[in-house]
Amino acid sequence: MCTSIVEVVGAEGAGKGSDGWFDLTHAVVSYDHPHHALLEEAITLDFVNASLPPDARVAVELTLESARALSAALAKAIAAADVEEGARVRQG
Repeated sequence: MCTSIVEVVGAEGAGKGSDGWFDLTHAVVSYDHPHHALLEEAITLDFVNASLPPDARVAVELTLESARALSAALAKAIAAADVEEGARVRQG
């Protein structure tokens, strides 16, 4: 079953591909058939630079359970980083 579930967001940062590090422009999150993971369906994360060749990407295929755990870990780390950044602003 193809789900057509795709979310694209701008992303600033860097990813390491087969040719080394490259700047990121977008992150793509989808739920569909994985290319490599032995799963029926997977959450796929692709970090890309739209101005570079297609191999300038970092891809991850996760089970839904792993994706939920990653989402929770990201939320916790972001909340802690927001507190840290707030403290820096108050000190500066």
